Amino acid sequence: MQKSKQGERRVVITGLGVVSSIGIGKESFWDSLHAGRSGIRQITSFDFTSYDCQIAGEISDFDPTDFMPTQTARRIDRFAQFGLAAARLAVNDAGLDVAREDTGTVGIILGTSIGTLCYAERQIALFYEKGAKRINPFFSTSVIPSSAATQIMLDLGIHGPSQTLTTACASGTGSVGEAFHRVRDGESDIILAGGAEAPITPLVLSTLSAIQLLSVANDTPARAYRAFSKDAAGFVLGEGSGILILEELEHALRRDAKIYAEVVGYGSSSDAYHVMVFAPSLEYPVAAIRNALDEAHITPADLGYLNPHGIAIPTNDRSEVDIFKLALGEAISKIPLSATKPLTGHVLGGGGALELIGCCLMLEHRFLHPTINLSPDHSFYGLDFIPETGRPADVDAMLSVSFGFGGYNAACVLRRYEH
Repeated sequence: MQKSKQGERRVVITGLGVVSSIGIGKESFWDSLHAGRSGIRQITSFDFTSYDCQIAGEISDFDPTDFMPTQTARRIDRFAQFGLAAARLAVNDAGLDVAREDTGTVGIILGTSIGTLCYAERQIALFYEKGAKRINPFFSTSVIPSSAATQIMLDLGIHGPSQTLTTACASGTGSVGEAFHRVRDGESDIILAGGAEAPITPLVLSTLSAIQLLSVANDTPARAYRAFSKDAAGFVLGEGSGILILEELEHALRRDAKIYAEVVGYGSSSDAYHVMVFAPSLEYPVAAIRNALDEAHITPADLGYLNPHGIAIPTNDRSEVDIFKLALGEAISKIPLSATKPLTGHVLGGGGALELIGCCLMLEHRFLHPTINLSPDHSFYGLDFIPETGRPADVDAMLSVSFGFGGYNAACVLRRYEH
């Protein structure tokens, strides 16, 4: 059995499933990443005229019945529909037949920030308007945040560990990191990991607008999300799901699976300071990054790319850049970065998983996607954010980070797979 430097099992990514505003399926997703094509547009799912923010990374071409029976689609939340669709896409991409695997060796860890809030919001309104008899009889089982993992488990026949992780906007990255550790340590051979979110609802839009976190550049939707820019003015919500198949290396080799990348390091920490800002010392997000690099047995100079959180709130963007400078030292000046959220919108608990999928595809295609809405003279941080246009690059190691409200920090290192 092939081992890492510390003797643990090696873990690789063998399948990618994407449902996003810039594409459903890895091919469409990659086309948009490569071109720097935004999925942010005016909201169509409800009347937005009374809201300050009227735009989102909404998925307009998603038909749940392409992936599940109509009856199933009707009784589950939109975020669970996304998760189930992405899981099916990932399993198909991996050429994986779960039924042929040993019972208990396949698991699932799914991240989400607000879970079934979209479904709950509609059902509660219906309850007060029309009474209890109009409530969906499956409300009690479908409103649980773990309902997406449940649907995937039922659909694929997964009998191994099943878990829902909720660490705000770090949930997707955290799920992949936790899955990495479980496969590495021999608890499972295969884990479906990632995140799903459907936060584009009147309640979420109005509450985030009330605390002035959202961009209100409604006239130019595709240019509204401006992470790390001088004119950054809030993020834009997105929706969707990203699922990755994490698999023990020898298991993947025995079935001749395609390998996108190897997961080699994961670090996490908690600020325990404030729900919206980093602790002034920045020591805890720095620790998460350093722990991920240490576990990967690499130095900052070995990194060829960094995918930042990029929330487009000026104070948070500044803190994030300071975190990178502290964690990576002088090496940060030579590491290309690009933010994915200006393309997809901020998918909250699903964002980190989509960003890790983007990293896998950048490794495969040897091309780094751009940070859109950031002209060369608009960044004032002095880092290489790959503004507006992507570039070819033969990269070996990538770091992706997520920082969640509440003080959750997660960092994951991928490497190009080598025999």
